[in-house]
Amino acid sequence: MKVNLRNMIVKYKSLVGLLVLCIVISFITPRFLSISNIKNVLTQVSVNAVIAVGMSFVILTGGIDLSVGSILAVSAAVAASIIKSTGNLFLAIIVALAIGAVIGFINGILISKGRIQAFIVTLATMIIFRGVTYVYTNGTPISGLGQSFSSIGNKMILGIPIPVVFMVIIFGIAFYVLSQTRYGRYIYALGGNEDSARLSGINTDKIKTLVYVICGATAALSGIIVTSRIGSASPNAGVGFELDAIAAVVLGGTSLIGGEGSVVGTIIGALIIGVLNNGLNLMNVSPFYQSIIKGIVILLAVMAEKKKK
Repeated sequence: MKVNLRNMIVKYKSLVGLLVLCIVISFITPRFLSISNIKNVLTQVSVNAVIAVGMSFVILTGGIDLSVGSILAVSAAVAASIIKSTGNLFLAIIVALAIGAVIGFINGILISKGRIQAFIVTLATMIIFRGVTYVYTNGTPISGLGQSFSSIGNKMILGIPIPVVFMVIIFGIAFYVLSQTRYGRYIYALGGNEDSARLSGINTDKIKTLVYVICGATAALSGIIVTSRIGSASPNAGVGFELDAIAAVVLGGTSLIGGEGSVVGTIIGALIIGVLNNGLNLMNVSPFYQSIIKGIVILLAVMAEKKKK
């Protein structure tokens, strides 16, 4: 019985960690369990979770994408300018998603066909498209986007915040693709052993390119959500978001070398980060100490994963 319990805890350690964290914070600050605060946590988590789901596809292949924060910023800036000039919300969203997908495609092609390391490629595009955002916006936020756009990030459907609805939809699609489709199986095969996957007839370049397209599109969607919530597109939007997304994937148990993990774990990882941030804010912990605590939590999670293996 004890062995089975221990095995269950090890298997679902991310979920156990989330539950323990929630219990501890609720004892320290009972406000944590209020309905309004829970909705706030889920809304805050949704932005990171959507990016992290796309990041999961990349990391499952053994890659990394450092450019998601810059993709978020440039996609949001273009969408904001379209809304301000035309008022066409649908066109703005489609263009933003297309920009994210195209940048992801550029990343994927350079990595798969150019045989350049993902870290180097996405570091370069992170810098490039952050600069493009500053040039496009002249370094100033684009505001005055209207009530209809603002409703995306601030309204509710049946009492559920719209950003949370987006998060659930993206999670559902990603879960289905990874667990029920041939493409999902190919992603795991590529991450497990790229040479074996190629020899078995899998078009590894195509699979690798497409995961970056997906990651770029999810980053752009998060850009729409962030911009809608704050009512303006800032050239500084998304700075550091790539680190939170990677942290969510790692905390969820996905291996950084690829081939192992799930989007269920990624969502749990994003919730852990969101709950930790919210709990520390409720306890009035200084942001400087918050960074230290979050870093320690992530390091311990990686060490626990390494020890398990």
